[in-house]
Amino acid sequence: MSDLLERMRGRGWRMTSQRRVVAEVLEGEHVHLTADEVHARAAQRLPEISRAAVYNILGELVLLGEVVEVSAQGRAKRYDPNAHRPHQHLVCSGCGTIRDVHPTGDPLTGLPEEERFGFTVSEVEVTYRGLCPRCVSGLPPV
Repeated sequence: MSDLLERMRGRGWRMTSQRRVVAEVLEGEHVHLTADEVHARAAQRLPEISRAAVYNILGELVLLGEVVEVSAQGRAKRYDPNAHRPHQHLVCSGCGTIRDVHPTGDPLTGLPEEERFGFTVSEVEVTYRGLCPRCVSGLPPV
């Protein structure tokens, strides 16, 4: 059973076939799918699932904090099920590929006190950008 599916069940969320298939589609490491990609993969498993149902389920999962919405400069939002594992993102500026990364050190301590302007910082969001090996080599996106 997927980690996301287990978390949804642990919350006592009623497990419909649509919710189950969306959770199954989001299973895996480095999963950052758009809503349309989630719908296309879900429809292969459950042909009657509507695009609206997928969007609604993703919205609910984001509100519950079970999925993180990731924006990548001018591209469609992507959905990351690794909401409970602290990590940052590495984004390819060419094709938009997103990978989870785990930098060493605590980014909260990286901001000097004089740069906090009196804020009590509770979280940090860092996005690393560059070109993936495929884009550097000029190969077409997968």
